[in-house]
Amino acid sequence: MAANSIKKNDIVRVISGDCRGMTGKVLSVSPKSGLIVVEGVNKGVKHVKGQGNSGRVERELPFHISNVTKGK
Repeated sequence: MAANSIKKNDIVRVISGDCRGMTGKVLSVSPKSGLIVVEGVNKGVKHVKGQGNSGRVERELPFHISNVTKGK
């Protein structure tokens, strides 16, 4: 399984999808669901309501672990 070879803080490169060719550090890995979160890759916008903290917050979204490979 690919989930066993990729761990948190590894450097990975995206090999398919809209973010192909980008590299980044792994922030989290979920082996059961097969999802991975990579720093600076696959960013999305979350709209937040709150007292003083309302607005749009950019954050990294998870994608499938098969779309990345280890290394630079």
